[in-house]
This record gives sequence, structure tokens and C-alpha cells, in this order.
Amino acid sequence: MAQGLSIGTLAERTGLAVSAIRYYETQGLITPWRNAGGQRRFQRADIRRLSFVMIAQQFGFSLPEIRDLMAELPGKRTPTRDDWREMAEKFRVHLDARIETLTKLRDNLDGCIGCGCLSLPNCALYNPEDRAFAKGKGPRYLLGDRPETENDG
Repeated sequence: MAQGLSIGTLAERTGLAVSAIRYYETQGLITPWRNAGGQRRFQRADIRRLSFVMIAQQFGFSLPEIRDLMAELPGKRTPTRDDWREMAEKFRVHLDARIETLTKLRDNLDGCIGCGCLSLPNCALYNPEDRAFAKGKGPRYLLGDRPETENDG
């Protein structure tokens, strides 16, 4: 297709809504051109680029992170097998961290997570006077901080 793919064809091939494709365009993930009639036209490779975006999002990557990964590709091309190998290593590191966090969440789901946001009767035992807040925002103990004991100060 020398004249490129229409946005409707790209939507049909990827399963994405036209509005999602336009959004990904505004995020710099794909770059169409305009034909003589002013219509957006896309490269066939944009099917794979958008598929890559959808896969990376399922892995938990944000659009800015995906954009950064794709920006590393020369000439804004679609990832090759070798590119994918390098990106897969970054995915593994990211997924390992998520798995660790989810495992901690699962294992501590029935108790206070020490963030000060729960009103459970036993939170005062694990987080009296909201001491976890001094360590930072969010679920501090789930993120790896440890509660202080009476001897810690």
C-alpha cells in the first residue's frame, strides 16, 4: 500500500478505537502523514508499533515509559527481534519488581499495611500516631519500609 493505511483500517487491524489511535499519535507513539486530501495515513509498521504499545501496557508500563523505549529505536522503526530481546530484559526487571510487590500485598492483605489509611483497630499497634507517614507517602511497609520497634527510637 504505497498510499498508506487509513486510520479506520489501522483501527480495524489493531482492534483499537480511532480515538485511541489519535491519542497515541498525540503521545508521539506513531507519526502519520497526510495525503493530498488531508487524511491521516499510517505505515503498515504502525500495526506492530501499536501492538507493541498494547503489550507493554499489559506489562504495566506507562505511555511515557513506552515512548522512551520506542525512542531508543533508530529512525522510529518497529522493534526487530534483537530490539525485542533488549526490551524484554527491561520488561523482566519491571515485571520482577511488580511480582515482588504483588506477592507482598497478597501475603499481607489480611493485616494492616502500615500506610495510615486504614481504620482497622489493630493499626494503632503497627502504626501508632501514623509513624509510617514520616517514612513517606503511600503504603510504606508494603513498599519495603519496616515498622519501628520500641527500641528503635
